[in-house]
Amino acid sequence: MQIKINRIDNDYLMEAVNESGNTLLMDGSEAIGGHNKGMRPTQLLLSAVGGCSAIDIISILKKQKQEITSFEIVVDGTKESVEEYSLFRKIHIQYKLKGTIDKDKAERAAKLSMEKYCSVSKTLEPTAEITYSIHINE
Repeated sequence: MQIKINRIDNDYLMEAVNESGNTLLMDGSEAIGGHNKGMRPTQLLLSAVGGCSAIDIISILKKQKQEITSFEIVVDGTKESVEEYSLFRKIHIQYKLKGTIDKDKAERAAKLSMEKYCSVSKTLEPTAEITYSIHINE
């Protein structure tokens, strides 16, 4: 796996490109001279844990013939300063699914993702407490 990152302005705006040519923009906050034209790297970490677990959950529920008509995720993270940097200490993921979905199956899929399959959550697990909740047709 390889990502190439190119700076595209005189400040902090950068474009990341994966091996397939897909791109995303990253930028710094205005507080450090960025222009908010892209996600900050720490926001990408929260996006990654939500996206990684979503792929797992969707895959598991599809195999169980569950019909998902809508899937929204809200990821909240709390950071703590350590020396000159900060670490995520708490991350909470809300999975909001709609469709013909058995709640027990959805809860089991989320548990499997968090405890077994999601590489991103496993990477963050040593420093962050990751919790989640499942909401079906709410």
